[in-house]
Amino acid sequence: MTYTSSARRPEPEPRPTWSRGAERPSDGPESSAASSAVNDSNVVPITACQPVRKGASRQADTSSTSPETPAKGKRSTPTAGKVRADALRLLGCVRIATVRQMAEVITKEESDGRSYVRRAMKELAELGLAETNGKDGKHQIWNLTPAGQKALAEGNELPPRPKAGTGAKAVRAGFGPHGLAVTEMILAYTDTVLSGDRECLTDWQVEVNHAIKQTGLSFNTDAVLAVPTETSEVRLFELDNGTMSQARLAREVWDYERYAGHRVWEGARGTIGTTYPFWQRHRYTRSESFPLLYVVLAGKEEHLLDNRRQALTADVKGIAVDVWVNTLPRLKRGEPWYEIGVDDPDRRRRRYPEPAGR
Repeated sequence: MTYTSSARRPEPEPRPTWSRGAERPSDGPESSAASSAVNDSNVVPITACQPVRKGASRQADTSSTSPETPAKGKRSTPTAGKVRADALRLLGCVRIATVRQMAEVITKEESDGRSYVRRAMKELAELGLAETNGKDGKHQIWNLTPAGQKALAEGNELPPRPKAGTGAKAVRAGFGPHGLAVTEMILAYTDTVLSGDRECLTDWQVEVNHAIKQTGLSFNTDAVLAVPTETSEVRLFELDNGTMSQARLAREVWDYERYAGHRVWEGARGTIGTTYPFWQRHRYTRSESFPLLYVVLAGKEEHLLDNRRQALTADVKGIAVDVWVNTLPRLKRGEPWYEIGVDDPDRRRRRYPEPAGR
């Protein structure tokens, strides 16, 4: 098989020109436990007000890694409250994570902050806001409970995500490794492509459904980053953890072109006006071009991932949406992406016929 695509880095993208506001949910009962965990007055959230970059700034942040051990029976220190709150926010975005993954985000880079995060998770479990439903090797997999999700919503900590699951069922069913690989991809992308800037961590969502009822097309995107550029409001991410066939992986990538190519008529009855892309009118209304799709390959030895990347390049040759591919090890090292698909709206329109009017 001949592999001709060249590796290069995606073009630098400008910082967001707008952001989605999080509407405060209607008032409701709020438990003191949830309030103390999320709305701690000393909490500094992992959001735009707390960017963490590679180098001195992250190393200088020692506030969450040097708490004194509280005496037995005494209340937790404010620093412990910060760790709890940051853990809730992170799990609200990535759904499931291990203590190691959470410590990588929450605590100082060069110190082992797992003991602090482990203690915070034990406290969140006692409050009924987080739980563990399985293990990845020796490491427990943590997720929020419905009460934990409610605490985030009532604290206005994240944009409303009414259909988001906790991830507990997936972990119990044995799909924890895939979810953890998605979390690892999010952290690696944040660390390398976004230069370690944590301000975008709360702009991630996982398992985002894309569906077109008229055609029966429906698929879940592993992760979506809602940080707009000049032409697109989100970036889409698919992660293959080495558990699906090569043919199925290619079909999943082609689903994005099918989604992007679907058009609908103007007018309530579909009898007047012209057609327009479904995604542009009903999903990504602020985008001028269809969002870029990143495909990340993981779960196998690196030379096998490289073979899989080359095979995927051949399988999606001619696709009319932007597709970039990389392996998780290469992503962690900050190495370039491979461009294997180019956005071409005109070709998509020729490829997918006009819908019939009613």
